[in-house]
Amino acid sequence: MRIVIVTESFPPDVNGVAHCAEQTARHLARRGHEPLVVTPSGPYDPGGEDDAGRYPVVRVPSMPLPGCPRIRVALPSRRLTGVLAAHRPDLVHLASPFVLGARGMRAAARLGVPAVAVYQTDLGGYARTCLGTGGHLAWRRIRAVHAAADRTLAPSSAAARDLVAHGVPRVRLWPCGVDSTRFHPALRDPELRRALAPGGELIVGYVGRLAPEKRVELLAPVCALPGVRLVVVGDGPSAAGLRAALPGARFLGSRTGEGLARIFASLDVFVHTGPQETFCQTVQEAQASGVPVIAPAAGGPLDLIDHGRTGLLVRPCDAEAIRDAVLALEPCRARRAAYGRAGRESVLGRTWTVIGDRLLDHYADVLARRCARSRPAVEGSAA
Repeated sequence: MRIVIVTESFPPDVNGVAHCAEQTARHLARRGHEPLVVTPSGPYDPGGEDDAGRYPVVRVPSMPLPGCPRIRVALPSRRLTGVLAAHRPDLVHLASPFVLGARGMRAAARLGVPAVAVYQTDLGGYARTCLGTGGHLAWRRIRAVHAAADRTLAPSSAAARDLVAHGVPRVRLWPCGVDSTRFHPALRDPELRRALAPGGELIVGYVGRLAPEKRVELLAPVCALPGVRLVVVGDGPSAAGLRAALPGARFLGSRTGEGLARIFASLDVFVHTGPQETFCQTVQEAQASGVPVIAPAAGGPLDLIDHGRTGLLVRPCDAEAIRDAVLALEPCRARRAAYGRAGRESVLGRTWTVIGDRLLDHYADVLARRCARSRPAVEGSAA
């Protein structure tokens, strides 16, 4: 099967949309299919750890994301139609389509190729949070783009409900996968822990982009807890303000690869604060690392966290609720360990191999339905 994957943003090590697209392409190549990835321009190494996971990449013009220049977002490109025509795909996979992906949707329609659109970014929520307006316009655009797809894949139950509520048809569930080998409890590093918390404090960590919609400032009460050390990993437009708002926190900047995996495994508790996550990949990575999780009872975390077994769900945007959850776990080493073990077990069935095969099932179903719709017209013309 020949697949063109169009992604709005990159690079994979700091952007969830690009990371999911990269893992999808690797899985397709390893299963013997022929993916081609269309991605924003920039320093990007296609392929993977082995030749079986390699695939061709076409770069299109891009610009840096305002406030976070490491992330590049695609600009509209006329190259896309030519790329699709040359690759002769059986199906087009659109990762979080909005600008480049919308053009890809139109190109697929002109070529008569089915399209699967993956919804990964709550642009309506981000518009309301960052701009104070524009949520309705963002959803109108999302609805128009996804309504043209043969199938829209939502990463969580909450995201699927939002899509259906806003009039998007043909929605199915497809979560993100996790690398349970890279993110592993065995990477817990005593030396790193001593460097982060020389007094033996409980290490509470946040990993993610530092932007207004992530609401990282809600961790301020955690900073004030005695015997607790807050560690913040990531970068973004809110970094300077957060350094002032979270006195005593250790800011480690952006980390990737094995270094990031060591940090995850060395935490005692992972906290996510953003209420607008369509999935929340960092929750899965913390769980794979054997770390208990605290997150808002909203969006993607509702699917990922079994409250009272793998972690704790708290009221969204409630700093005191986050503080109280940390306080509940702080004296209970055995409880934290039990949550960490259960969290690790919960993600072992969500590796990228398992999730990639589920995606192939979606592809096969879309192609079969497209074929079934076209068959009566063919038979009629033959008669």
